[in-house]
Amino acid sequence: MQTPHGHLTYCSNIHPGERWDEHFKTLQDNLPFIKSQLSPDAPFALGLRLANEASIELSNPERLTEFKAWLEANDIYVFTMNGFPYGGFHATRVKDDVHTPDWTTTNRTEYTKRLFRILAQLLPDGLEGGVSTSPLSYRYWWQSEEETQQAIKIATENILQVADTLIELHRTTGKLMHLDIEPEPDGILENGQEFIDWYADYFLPKGIAYLQETHDFSPEEAKEALLTHIQLCYDVCHFAVSYEEPQAIVDQLNEIGIRVGKIQISSAIKIDLQENRGEKLNAIQSFDEPVYLHQVVAKTNEGNFQRYRDLPDALEADTAQQTEWRIHFHVPLFIESYGLLDSTQADIVKTLNVHKATPFTQHLEVETYTWGVLPADIQKPIGESIVRELEWVKGQL
Repeated sequence: MQTPHGHLTYCSNIHPGERWDEHFKTLQDNLPFIKSQLSPDAPFALGLRLANEASIELSNPERLTEFKAWLEANDIYVFTMNGFPYGGFHATRVKDDVHTPDWTTTNRTEYTKRLFRILAQLLPDGLEGGVSTSPLSYRYWWQSEEETQQAIKIATENILQVADTLIELHRTTGKLMHLDIEPEPDGILENGQEFIDWYADYFLPKGIAYLQETHDFSPEEAKEALLTHIQLCYDVCHFAVSYEEPQAIVDQLNEIGIRVGKIQISSAIKIDLQENRGEKLNAIQSFDEPVYLHQVVAKTNEGNFQRYRDLPDALEADTAQQTEWRIHFHVPLFIESYGLLDSTQADIVKTLNVHKATPFTQHLEVETYTWGVLPADIQKPIGESIVRELEWVKGQL
């Protein structure tokens, strides 16, 4: 839905369904209620997540026409998509497989192009469209610095193929769309600073040379095309886990000219270990579940950081010199604390305040996908939970 500060939606990766029929059914079951509560008299937005299998099925013209007719009949529009999880994302072990296949593969490249071709047909005239995606790969799959650099090289070349597709779609359809790369703990691009360094020092020089050769662009035209079509997905949870300040990141982006495709509005768990340490570490064990990775970044007495690949690794560590934990676990936005445990809700407020003061995107997407694995006392009916999250964000805006 449109707000004074951009288009606000939620991501349908909350809903299960790897096949299109299954996912469409969950949308039909939930969206009319959610819209009636939040935007009964105005268009309502959907952030669409399509698994690879669903994207192939929806590429069928008849299926896409059917979906477009349903969207129009229900006064719903799509402006952003989540292309990060390629395959199974519910009722299965996901962990580091959320990156599979990564950007070193043809499968990831072709899947992303397919999403953009679908989005070009769904996107209302006059709106930019975006697809968020993984931060190149999972860093622990690569055993040496040489292997990592080779993965970055191949991934960058594949992302430039997507840039080609976006340039062509803009020319042929008039629809301006961008790939929004999402830094995540333990991704090759783990945080905002690593994304900025990769973009400015590696991606831009390589991309400018590539577009000069393939499109006969001038250096200036090539740079503008890259800045337009390859952007950042600012996931607030991920940036908070890395202890990054939104104003500092936005200032760096602006200095280089890198754009933000969307803000994913999400909250992490935070633990102050300076008091009641044992009780808090006991309390966090109820969030240790087997589906998703919950990386932990611990801050030490000396201001350094210690990183753990998953919550069980951190629970086995010596925490004597640690003062704070931040845990990659997307928790409901409207809850500031969970008994002894806190959330990074304040980072959402800071990020949205920076955005309100100087807008840096038109796309705002709530992304709490962990409802099914939260402790039982937090779980509520999904439609009501989505409404409550979006109402909270509207209140902040």
